[in-house]
Amino acid sequence: MAYISINPATGETLQEFALWSAAELEAALDEAAAAAPRWQATALAGRCALMRRAAEVLRRRQEELARLITLEMGKLIGEARGEVEKCAWVCEHYAENAAELLADEPIATDAGRSLVAFQPLGTVLAVMPWNFPFWQVFRFAAPALVAGNSGLLKHASNVPQCALAIESVFREAGFPEGVFRTLLISASEVQGVIEDPRIHAVTLTGSEPAGRQVAAAAGGALKKSLLELGGSDAFIVLEDADLELAVSQAVTSRYLNGGQSCIAAKRFIVVEAVAEVFLQHFQTAVEALRPGDPLAEETTLAPLARPDLRDALHRQVQQSVEQGAVLVTGGHPLAQGGCFYAPTILDRVQPGQPAYREELFGPVASVIRATDAADALRIANDSAFGLGSSVWTSDSARGEALARQVQAGCCFVNGMVKSDPRLPFGGIKHSGYGRELSRYGIHEFLNIKTIWIR
Repeated sequence: MAYISINPATGETLQEFALWSAAELEAALDEAAAAAPRWQATALAGRCALMRRAAEVLRRRQEELARLITLEMGKLIGEARGEVEKCAWVCEHYAENAAELLADEPIATDAGRSLVAFQPLGTVLAVMPWNFPFWQVFRFAAPALVAGNSGLLKHASNVPQCALAIESVFREAGFPEGVFRTLLISASEVQGVIEDPRIHAVTLTGSEPAGRQVAAAAGGALKKSLLELGGSDAFIVLEDADLELAVSQAVTSRYLNGGQSCIAAKRFIVVEAVAEVFLQHFQTAVEALRPGDPLAEETTLAPLARPDLRDALHRQVQQSVEQGAVLVTGGHPLAQGGCFYAPTILDRVQPGQPAYREELFGPVASVIRATDAADALRIANDSAFGLGSSVWTSDSARGEALARQVQAGCCFVNGMVKSDPRLPFGGIKHSGYGRELSRYGIHEFLNIKTIWIR
């Protein structure tokens, strides 16, 4: 078996990497275990300085790394540049704010002095996906490493070059050997790594089945776990929404990254009074998307990352149409080589259809019609998922009131859902648990220790 890097726009095999032997994995675990106490003992200012250097390395190598992302998983080159820049931002954010976020918290009690101290757990294993091959990793690594943890990365098997490039960024920035390593191991070996006593916690971004497996392994080993799983985000359009803004953001949110985003808008819940007008403009904008070479600046629709993902998406679309959904546009693979799928809109999606109850991970939008705001809220919450959501209305107070009732880890009013180092990110229900980013994210992999002194 091997890690195989394939260009999804062409089907060309770029490179193959042999899976590690048991001895290579053991050596990496030993190296991380040896590095962890030394890294924890490094002054916070020193850790922050290295994280700033990581940001500098990312920006200096931006074009090279963006091209690698595009070649290996198909992201549009402009989006890939943005991903690298966002990774630099999260590194800088934690370098600049770690001292405040990790400072002791005094608590008034019956003690002469009592406080909460924030101390690293040790080595964190990260099991990461391919759709944002740099951002997903840095979203975990920047806070975890600056807090004094070491990190091991088991990346998706179709982005091995990105995985190794991330390790090279930290090495070039001057991080000590063993503080961050990429593991070229199979998915079947992850449970053994989680159970290894040299690992102290695990974070996973991925599918619901993978989340269940990792959570079970971590629970069995009594180790902290954090899960960011799938989403089927509601995009609620009320009758008083700015439809021009809503449509433009709907297209971006749904078709960014070829539709392959956990926090992409997927269920467009539109109040019936404006549904026809919204759909008309939405269709026009979607049909203007241009699939093609993701390295070309004029391309506006990326391929899916793998053929099996395209085929699974097509089955979901076909089953939904067979069960009564109306195909407005698209609905088929594109015959131009690579893993392209036509940008698709399904209207009058109903409960029971895959487009209503499942996550559609690709360029397919599900339009669900609601009678009014209360019905839209009911539909939004009628989902096993609870990651992101958005509400579109000219009345911001009304939007906030509705946002507070949506069952999700975040809700944006008149804005596209996005992750931001300053805000917590994560889901509820089948979208996972725990939070990344912000002060909540850096505290996930810390021992929140009470110290009481008479």
